[in-house]
Amino acid sequence: MSRPGARPRTLRILAGACALPLALAACGGGSEGSGGGSSTVKSLRVLDYYSNEPDKAVYQKTLEACGQEIGVTIDREAVPGDTLIAKVLQQSSSKTLPDVLMLDNPDLQQIAATGALAPLSDFDLSADGYAKGVVDASTYQGKLYGLQPVTNTIGLFYNKKLLAAAGVKVPTTWDELRSAAKTLTRGDQYGIAFSAINTYEGTWQFLPFMWSNGGDEKDIATQQTADALQLWVDLVKSGSASKSVVTWSQADVNDQFKAGKAAFMVNGPWQFPVLNEVSGLDYDVAVIPVPKAGMPSVAPLGGETWTVPQTGDASRQAAAAKVVACLNSDANQLALGKARQTVPTKTALLKQFVQENPSMAAFTDAVQTARSRTGELGEGWPKAATKIYTAVQAAMAGGKAPMAALQQAQAG
Repeated sequence: MSRPGARPRTLRILAGACALPLALAACGGGSEGSGGGSSTVKSLRVLDYYSNEPDKAVYQKTLEACGQEIGVTIDREAVPGDTLIAKVLQQSSSKTLPDVLMLDNPDLQQIAATGALAPLSDFDLSADGYAKGVVDASTYQGKLYGLQPVTNTIGLFYNKKLLAAAGVKVPTTWDELRSAAKTLTRGDQYGIAFSAINTYEGTWQFLPFMWSNGGDEKDIATQQTADALQLWVDLVKSGSASKSVVTWSQADVNDQFKAGKAAFMVNGPWQFPVLNEVSGLDYDVAVIPVPKAGMPSVAPLGGETWTVPQTGDASRQAAAAKVVACLNSDANQLALGKARQTVPTKTALLKQFVQENPSMAAFTDAVQTARSRTGELGEGWPKAATKIYTAVQAAMAGGKAPMAALQQAQAG
C-alpha cells in the first residue's frame, strides 16, 4: 500500500516486449541520448502512482530536488494506483518505458521476472544497511532491482480515554486482547475493529496474526494459521468485533475508530492525518499483540520501491540510477518518513527518526521484525494472498471451521 493493502492486480508477462535482455536495446524511453547513451542526458521520465495529495506534492518536490542535484529536468507522470501496472505493460509493449519507475513493493518481483528492470548492481547501488524485509521485497533471483526509501506496516491503535475509563491496559498477547476487547464492548461500541474484506487488504490485516503464530503462506492449511483465524472468528462471535468486518476496508475501520465505535483498531500510520482532525480524540498505537508473551510480532511491510527500467540507453539508465540513489539518501529517507507518516528503511536512521517523530515509535519497532510479502513466494505471492483472504471469508462470513476453510482455500 503500499498503503498496504493494495487491490488485487493480475500481472501478466509483458507480452514478450522488453522481456529478454537481447530485446531491450530497442526499448528506448525516448529519442534523447539514444544510440548507446553517447549524448548528455538533460531530462528523465519518471512514472509513479502518487497521484493524490499530499503524496503527489511531496514527491514532486523531492524528485525535482534530486533532478537539480544531478543536473536533469524531471518529466514526471503520476497515475492512479490501480492503473500503474496496466500503464507499465502498455509502455513496455510500445517501447516507451520510463527512465525511473516506482512499483508497489509486492509487484517488483513479477515485473523483474520479465526482464524489464535493470539490476541495481549495474550502477554500483546496494541495499547494505536496509531492513531485511525491504531488501527481500526488492530482490529477485538474488539480484537487487529496487531501493525503497520508506516503508509502512500496521499496528494496534487504541482510544486512550476509553481504555482509561474502563481500567484496561494496552494488550500485548492474544489472551489480553480478547479480554480487553470484551471489556470495552458496550452499547454501540465494539472492542476492536479490523478489515477482513475479500481483497488484499483483508490478507494484509491478517498477516500479523498468522505470521506471529508461525503460519506460513507456502501452506496455509496448518494449525498455526487456523489458530490465528480462530482468534478473529472468536472476536466476532463474542460480539467484541462487528460482523461487518468482512466488508470493511481499512478506511471503513478507521471511520469506526474515529467515531468512537471501536476502542481498538488494526490500521496503519496513513490514517494519522484523518484521526488528527477529530476534535477530542486521544489515541496512541502499539505493536499488534502476539500469541504468547515474549514472541516477536511479525507484520507485513508496505511501501514502494524505485527501479531503473531497461531502456537500452546506458546514459539515461546511469542518470536514472542517480535519481534512485538520491531518493534513498539519509536526508530524504528522514524527510519522506516525516512527511508521509512512513518509516525510513535504513536501520541506522531509526533511532533519530523516532526521536523526531515519536508518534511513529510502534511502527518503527514493528518494521524491525516485519516481513516482505513476496520474500518466500516471489511472483507467486498474489495467488497465496488470494487463498488467505478466501479462507478468512469462508470462516467469518461462510461459517466454515477455520481449518476446513484453510484446507479448501489451499487446495483451490
